[in-house]
This record gives sequence, structure tokens and C-alpha cells, in this order.
Amino acid sequence: FKTFVIGCPNPDCRKLTVQFYRWSLEQTYTDGPWRDKKQLNYWRLIPESSAKVLPAYIPHPIVSDYTEACLIADKSPKASATLARRCLQGMIRDFHKVSKGRLVDEINAIKNQIDPLTWEAIDAVRSIGNIGAHMEKDINLIVDVDEGEAQELIKLIELLIDDWYVARYNRQIQLASVMKIKAAKEAAKKAATAAAPAKPKGI
Repeated sequence: FKTFVIGCPNPDCRKLTVQFYRWSLEQTYTDGPWRDKKQLNYWRLIPESSAKVLPAYIPHPIVSDYTEACLIADKSPKASATLARRCLQGMIRDFHKVSKGRLVDEINAIKNQIDPLTWEAIDAVRSIGNIGAHMEKDINLIVDVDEGEAQELIKLIELLIDDWYVARYNRQIQLASVMKIKAAKEAAKKAATAAAPAKPKGI
């Protein structure tokens, strides 16, 4: 068994990351030293998942689905993929204001609003998430999702959150800042005009 504990040196944080591993061992020769052979299990103890802290302006249902998808990615990748799919649908409905009942129809509705590669990746999330959401017609056919694949879907969700929500928020903040400067300049101009002495009238 191995335990890795990392403490953040930032005085404003000081939080811990704790990971626990179980390995099989082997001897290189009889009565020789033991060495690691294969990692058997891995547990993330603190924090419980790799979920990022999302800004408060992200809708709560989206944050909830994203956080849960991260939490179970190593325990149930198929369920994590299903939550990533659900999170994606919530984002499309909220950000793009598209609601058509079926995710495939909603994805097709935004095809002309995003670049082709992003659209294909979004459709891939739908397709992979369907593995967990729907039973195959042949119940003996098992299509699985592994942890690495679930993590890739989560990364795409994070990318879309940055591209859609964070970029929009930063843009709004920047534009508001410029408009604030404009308002301040106009106010200063009016104040200077009001304070200027009146010109004498001609005789």
C-alpha cells in the first residue's frame, strides 16, 4: 500500500491532496528484494474528485451534473458518461436556448453556430453517453466505457464551459468596463462645461 499526501504551500490554501494505492509485488529472484509489479487499486481520498470549482454564474444543475460525473468517473465510468451527456444537454438548452426534447435534435440545431470539430466532439459525448443511458437492442451485447474515456468527456465539458460561459462572462465584464470609462468621461465633460464661465454677450 502506498499513500501520497501533498500539502499546498499557499498560505491562503493549505489544503491537502491525499491519494491511496494498492500494488502487487514480485521478487526478481528467490529471496531477492520485492518490487512493484502492478497497480491494483487507486483511491482519491482528498479531494473526492478532480472536479474544478466552477464560477457562481454557471447554472446549478449544470454544476451538479458535472461534479457528480467527476465524482464517479473512476467508480462507474458508464454512469459518469451518462451524466456528462446530461450536463451537455443542460448547457445547450441554457446557453443556446434550444430545447427540442431529444438531445440529437438539439445538437443538430446548433450545428451552424459552432465550429465543425467542436460539433463532432459534442455529438460524440451524446453517442458515448447513450451507452449508459440506453440498453442495447441485443441485451447480450455489452459496450463499456472505461475511466479514461469518461475523463475525456469531462474534459470536453470543462472546455465548453470555458468557451461558452467563462468567455461570455469575461466579454461582458470587458465591455462593461469600457462603457464605464465612457460614462465617466462624459460626466467629466458635462461638469467642465457647467463650471466654465459664461461668455459675455456681444454688444
